[in-house]
Amino acid sequence: MVVAGGPAVVPAGRGADPMRPPAVLRDLADLQLEGWDTPGRGSICWQTLFTAGVTQTNSLVCGVATLEPGDDFALHSHHEPEVYFGVEGETTVMVDGTPCRLAPGAAIFIPSNAVHGIASVSERVRFFYVFAADRFEDITYTFVPPGIALN
Repeated sequence: MVVAGGPAVVPAGRGADPMRPPAVLRDLADLQLEGWDTPGRGSICWQTLFTAGVTQTNSLVCGVATLEPGDDFALHSHHEPEVYFGVEGETTVMVDGTPCRLAPGAAIFIPSNAVHGIASVSERVRFFYVFAADRFEDITYTFVPPGIALN
């Protein structure tokens, strides 16, 4: 059963390992948009589905990112590998200077410490993201100073 307004914990089935965490359900419609107030990071917004400390989960952080026309996501890197999976709209993600098409049904694996980002988009773009981390707060972003481009 999904409980509106928060994560729902699904009881483990018979014979399940009692040390294994339970299944957790989230509904994107119940989550607020988050974003950065710091200039130079971009105007991207996101909704975090799973992150330890908010949900009874570990090992993965995931959610849905949204860029509206004119929004961007500044070039950056972080230690954790990441996957983007296109849900809506189409754009180009730069990964270590290589353009990668992101569109519905397309997935991009971003290796550890790869510099990546999205220039200003011309249409609404949404993608599912996954990090190999326990909690979003554990991910340390390093942003490329404005004016530096990867070609």
